[in-house]
Amino acid sequence: MTSQDLDAFAAWVEDLMRERGYDIDSPRGGGKSRIADEAGVHRAAVTRLLQRQSMPDLETTRRLARVLSVPVREMLIRSGRLTAEELADPHDRPASPAPGAESAGRPTLEEVAELLGIPADRREMFVRVVEQFLPQESEPAAREPGHEGTRRAAKAAAGD
Repeated sequence: MTSQDLDAFAAWVEDLMRERGYDIDSPRGGGKSRIADEAGVHRAAVTRLLQRQSMPDLETTRRLARVLSVPVREMLIRSGRLTAEELADPHDRPASPAPGAESAGRPTLEEVAELLGIPADRREMFVRVVEQFLPQESEPAAREPGHEGTRRAAKAAAGD
C-alpha cells in the first residue's frame, strides 16, 4: 500500500463522512467520536485513517462501511486491499448461462460458497450444512418455505 493509496481512500471516506452529516472538521464537532461510537470502533482508528497514518483493519473497515451505508465490497476495492476481479460481485453473473455452458442456471452450492468467500477448506462443511435446509428433488413442494398450509392439508387428507 502506497501513501497515495491511503490518501485517496482517506479522502473518499472523509467525503462520505461529511455527506452523512459527521462534523469531522471542527475540533469540538464530535464527528470522529460519533462515527467511532456508531461503528463500534476505537476513535483512534478513525483518527489514524483521517490523518493518513494507517489503513483500518478489516473489521473496522466492515463496521465503517455499515455506518456509512457503503457496500463492504466497495470499501475493500477503494482501499486497495482487493481488486474488483479478486472480489467478483455475484450480481455481475449472467442471469442465464451462456450458450453451451454446462450449468443449468442455478449456481451449485460450491459456487455459492466461493461467491460468499467461504475458505476452500470449509466449503465441504458449508455444502453439507446448507443441503440440510434445501428440499430434496423428490420431495413435494409442501416442504418448501411458505407452504405450511399445503402440508397441513395433505396431512388432513391422509387422516393424520
